Amino acid sequence: MLDAMRRGVANVLAKILLGLLVVAFAYWGIGNYDIFRRAARNNTVATVGSTRITPEEFRQAYKEEMAALARQIGRALTPEQAQMLGVGPRALARLIGFSALDLHGKALDLTVSDVVVRNSIFADPSFQGPDGKFSKEQFYRLLHQDGYRSESSYIEERRRDLARQQLTETLGAGAGPQLFLVEALYRYRNETRILEHLTPELGKLVTVAEPTQEQLQEHFRQNKGHYIALEERKTNLLLLTREAALSRVKVTDEEIKAAYEDPKTSHDIPEKRRVAQLTFADKAAAEKAYAELSGAKSFTEAAAKAGFPATDIDLGLLTKAEMIDPKIADAAFALKKNELSRPVEGQFSTVLLRVSEIEPGRTRTFDEVKGEIRDALAADQVGPQLQQLHEQVEAERAKAVPLKEIAEALKLPFQEIAAVNRTGRTADGNAVIIAHPDAPKIIDAVFATAPGVETDGIDLSDGGYAWFELLGVTPQRERTFDEVTDAVRTNFMDEERRKEIASLVAKKIEELKPGEGLEKIAKALGGKVERTAPLKRTGPAPAGFTPATMQQAFESPKGTVSSFPTADGKSRTIFRVADVIPAGTPTAEEAAALKTELARQQRIDMLDQYVAGLRTRYGITVNEKLIGDVIGGKTETPTDY
Repeated sequence: MLDAMRRGVANVLAKILLGLLVVAFAYWGIGNYDIFRRAARNNTVATVGSTRITPEEFRQAYKEEMAALARQIGRALTPEQAQMLGVGPRALARLIGFSALDLHGKALDLTVSDVVVRNSIFADPSFQGPDGKFSKEQFYRLLHQDGYRSESSYIEERRRDLARQQLTETLGAGAGPQLFLVEALYRYRNETRILEHLTPELGKLVTVAEPTQEQLQEHFRQNKGHYIALEERKTNLLLLTREAALSRVKVTDEEIKAAYEDPKTSHDIPEKRRVAQLTFADKAAAEKAYAELSGAKSFTEAAAKAGFPATDIDLGLLTKAEMIDPKIADAAFALKKNELSRPVEGQFSTVLLRVSEIEPGRTRTFDEVKGEIRDALAADQVGPQLQQLHEQVEAERAKAVPLKEIAEALKLPFQEIAAVNRTGRTADGNAVIIAHPDAPKIIDAVFATAPGVETDGIDLSDGGYAWFELLGVTPQRERTFDEVTDAVRTNFMDEERRKEIASLVAKKIEELKPGEGLEKIAKALGGKVERTAPLKRTGPAPAGFTPATMQQAFESPKGTVSSFPTADGKSRTIFRVADVIPAGTPTAEEAAALKTELARQQRIDMLDQYVAGLRTRYGITVNEKLIGDVIGGKTETPTDY
């Protein structure tokens, strides 16, 4: 489970290593065609050694990958987009990787105690309520949202995540890059370049003749796919949102006061500390580092020289409960400000600790927290309220009552959508407004069903539900030329104008002599020549410059002149590599930071080798047909995995 992986990791290094492990399995785990053999049983998606991956496990992993990508791009994916982005292979690679790790952990007799699992769950910020403490309501809501059938199934998944962490967190801990690699990377990143550029108003200089009817029809014939009328669907929508349920929950002042005075709860703000944690493979290494760092004038500089830059060791401003390892937490909260701890042997690693900031805790007054308590009490009651409303809606649907009548009776939001396509828009390009962040998910569900099919309610990300009635389907069709004549003319004219602008700019660039600046072009075409400040490959780009253009600018010799279209397509920006300034010599701190980064990359290589070894040891088979059946579409080819 992706969320479990994020929640179950004890420190920054382990998070990085587990993330790299997923990447490594995606690359190594099932990347070669020769390992694709039909799984032995029809109810097995894949096997790793003696472990069988079931369709249900794959379906859950697929849903998690879809949800993660949807959060990144801000909308739900269509099945076609999911296939294009390789969601299926990503999900399967993760399951295969974790299965191989579990087998290896079992062979090594690795175990994780109930106490460790419990502490990691209670310290998880995702499960905390407004008071900063573990909330059962939040815990069960997230488990339901992530598709877990029971609390015990999640706990066992968490236990497996922690066991995998034990296998991965120390991989490559002693790796170190050679000096020439550090220097080469520094030179590459810190070379600076200065660009000259101008953007003439070429729209005033370039004119395009009015196209003939024959030209427009030919353009239309060659680009018919651009003018297709997408399939549209007519639907009625009933929303039961968390906010709608919250508005019906009534919390009295007496209940708020009683909750504030309840001795079982605390509304105090706990003490927070900014903790720096240096992780070592063993106690001897930690003792050696302690001897060097304890006497240093500047802890930050000394730690950086030892390969621990501040950005890598700073755990942030934490409460004691937010630190997963109780022994490390006790040590950190026993330190004085700026005091370096002796080596602390935690559950998973040996560390040195230092506290640079202490934010004292305090008791909040009733007036300070009454709003927060009201929200918490309402949140505790919103689940039953949602469930009650959900049952009322389903009871009425069972009687074949139309959604509009159900909405009127229960005073819930209802919407008649006359026409919407897969992109969430109407035929004229206007967005269809559905008042919920899960609007793309709802539209995807509308397009995943067929007329006359009874549909289930849709689980919303806020814990609410949505129901829809599909009333009609207007199939996708090709528009006629007469329907889109105006759009064809506009597109044709724009395309011809872009061609003329590109030709004019290319001609002016060819007329420049070697070493000549852009002033000659500015005089001919207009515009002001501007000069950038020194730029780095990884730094911010000038306004309008795309990543591809910046890559071209840093790959071209000094004096190179080129151009690229502006975002609106109405002109082109012309630029020249005016100067190339080599990087100097890295400082000790810069070299140390790069060394740490390269060491991390070496750990990736070690993880690749580890993964390849597990693959060879346990063996993998994949049932491609069943994968396609599970995700409800065409399965990807083996080379896509």
